[in-house]
Order: sequence, then structure tokens, then C-alpha cells
Amino acid sequence: MLSPAPPPIAPHEEPTAEAKDDSVTVWALAARGGDPHAVDLFVRALHRDVRRYVMFLGADPQSAEDLTQDTFLRALSSLHRFEGRSSARTWLLSIARRAVIDSIRYASSRPRLSDTDDWQSAAERVQPRGLPGFDDGIALAELLDALPGDRREAFVLTQLVGLPYAEAAGVSGCPVGTVRSRVARARTSLIEWLDDAERRTPAVAAA
Repeated sequence: MLSPAPPPIAPHEEPTAEAKDDSVTVWALAARGGDPHAVDLFVRALHRDVRRYVMFLGADPQSAEDLTQDTFLRALSSLHRFEGRSSARTWLLSIARRAVIDSIRYASSRPRLSDTDDWQSAAERVQPRGLPGFDDGIALAELLDALPGDRREAFVLTQLVGLPYAEAAGVSGCPVGTVRSRVARARTSLIEWLDDAERRTPAVAAA
């Protein structure tokens, strides 16, 4: 059985986020029906988004790959319940969020054996480049880590993963207006920190 073809895209036309989500949802529904090729397409299409999301939300960034794998294992075992009422990406990121929460709860219930987590270097390896206002010399991951958790999540979902605000609200379990407010506050904080870093740079150079 061949997996359904994604919605057609005009030649030389870059697919929109909505078109990509439609394709992934089609693959998820086909995977639910037992199509192994659709399973592969579904995993490949969303692996990067899930890993980026758990990297910025996870208590231990070095476990990002494990959390990503856990997310897909949970999703594949629950595909029979996916009916396409939301996009497959939104559904999957909701599962990723629960996986991160479960991981944090599990870690907090166990004694910490070492303090070898290198959050900054691990996050910098996956930080996106080319975002307006973020120079390569400034670690976006470090700035995001300084944000309150709810604002960081809203910013990551909408600005890095690319979810529409309504879908980000579904993942986070809060109203759309709350997501918009959190993103706006996160942007304000990040801009202020960037401006402060730029003001400090000449002083450091002069010293």
C-alpha cells in the first residue's frame, strides 16, 4: 500500500507551513492505517521540530535524543487514536511536552549523581542561525534559558518551531491570548538583553 501523496505544490513554489502540516497529517493518518512508508515520512518530517522543542524545554539537554525517541514511540503507539482534528505536528508536540514533563518529574524523584550537564554548549549546537536581531556571537539558547519557562515555551513553539498561535495554545493548554502575551514579553526581554549586550561590547573591547 502506497502512502497518500501530499497536497500538490506549484513548480518552484516553496511550500507554506500550512501545506507542510497538511502533508504530515496525511502521512500520520496513513501511518495509522499501517503504511510503513508513511510512518517513515511522518517521523522524518517532524524529528527536527520535536528535538528542538524538547532541547529548549528539557531539564537535561543531553537527553534530547532520548526524549525525541520517547515522543515518537508514544505517538506511534497512540496513532490509532489520532483522527486528524488538529495537525499531526500539534498533536505530536503535545506528546513531546508530556514526555518532557514526565522526564523532569522522574529526574526530580531520583538523587542527582553528578553535575556534568553542559546546557550552554549542548543548546548552542542546535540553536537556529539567521534570526533577525540575533548575532552569531550571542547564544540564543543562553538567552532563552533566562526566560521564565512559560514564555520560553511560547517563543520556541511560535518563533522557532513555527506553530501558529492557536496551535501553540493547544500544545500549551492555555488561551491564544495568553500565548501572544507570553511571546510579546519574551521578545521584549530578548531585545532588552541584546541591546544590553551590544552596549557592553564596546566597553569590553576598550578594556
